[in-house]
Amino acid sequence: MPQALLAPKDAILAWIDEDRDELIGFLSSFVAIPSPNPPGDTRAAADFLVGFLKRKGVPVEVRSAKEHLPNVVGSFEGTRPGRHLVLNGHIDVFPAGAAEAWSRDPWSGAVEDGKVHGRGVADMKCGTSASIWTYIYLHRLRDRLAGRLTLTCVSDEETGGTWGAKWLIENFGEEFRGDCMLNGEPSVPSMVRFGEKGTLRIVVEIDTPGAHAAYTHASPNAIRIAAEVIRDLYELENLPVEQSDEIRRAIEAGFAAIDAGIGAGASSILNKVTVSVGVIQGGVKINMLPGHCRLEVDIRLPIGMTHAFIVGHVERIIARYPQARLIPVWTHSCEPTVSAPGHEMITILKRTVRDLGLPEPASAVSLGATDSKHWRQNGVPSYVYGCRPGNMAKPDECVDVEEFLHIVRTHALAAAAYLAL
Repeated sequence: MPQALLAPKDAILAWIDEDRDELIGFLSSFVAIPSPNPPGDTRAAADFLVGFLKRKGVPVEVRSAKEHLPNVVGSFEGTRPGRHLVLNGHIDVFPAGAAEAWSRDPWSGAVEDGKVHGRGVADMKCGTSASIWTYIYLHRLRDRLAGRLTLTCVSDEETGGTWGAKWLIENFGEEFRGDCMLNGEPSVPSMVRFGEKGTLRIVVEIDTPGAHAAYTHASPNAIRIAAEVIRDLYELENLPVEQSDEIRRAIEAGFAAIDAGIGAGASSILNKVTVSVGVIQGGVKINMLPGHCRLEVDIRLPIGMTHAFIVGHVERIIARYPQARLIPVWTHSCEPTVSAPGHEMITILKRTVRDLGLPEPASAVSLGATDSKHWRQNGVPSYVYGCRPGNMAKPDECVDVEEFLHIVRTHALAAAAYLAL
């Protein structure tokens, strides 16, 4: 039977089977174009996407507030009125770090041992590729779809989304807001994520007169005070969390999947505050009593908690130390966000995965942040389904080829089901 006459599901699956080598080659080539952020220049990778999408004959353009941070977008309508689904992925990736720590060139895009290798393949060029191919396949089926499908491949996720997803939504409103958003960030195929913890990043500076190290009577030690501040900040992890029964039950239902997918112990921190002191800078010389110390602290907030609540506690801690001050720079901070755990997109994703022969994924909340937050903050239900982390942010990042193809199938079929309803 000609594919044009097949049911949309059968046509999509047939295309993916036919395009297997091209799909793998596309992901490999995408990964091989460095797009680390920082520094954040994604123009070469964005040009690759634009050229590819033009060759596929689908609508595509670039929207950007900053020349070196292009956002590759496109949109088309079905043949009858309906809902607006947005696909979102990012082009920028973590820096590769020291090349000698990798088993192969971090930008190789090598296809070996059944995997695609390279920085950013898991986070998130695998998921972004799934969005791109979903957009291509559904464009072929647009005469059988209702509503609108929009693609957003953004260039500023790794540093908060100010010039990527956030900028698109704030400046172009309904073009990119949609009625629902589907994202392919790494989440492991056993989970569909409906929310994510918030991030609050703070800076604390401690200043004292300083002195010779032998004259400890002459000045408080700024590093010692910093150590006491750190001890007190870790007490934030004991704060109680208030949530609705529906959200708490949904989060707890995903505990087993979280531990299985991310590692034992992940569920124990999912629904609590966590504190990580990431940077300590202080002192000049071993025999000098330090007069300055700077702390950079990452605090993660569970669903139901707010920045204002945590900042109030932080301010009370800092007030105990006259030499310390809280610097009001909440760089890349975001409130926790959540979408309805019973939304029909969750139902569609679970059914799609089950029909593809894998166990039905659990609903879960993410430990880390994604661009989904920008849609959720604008009232748009947003859901994440992606590959395993695969050494995300570590050397030797990789994604299993079959898992990549599964993510493409799931996104394309779920998007078609949502726009056919």
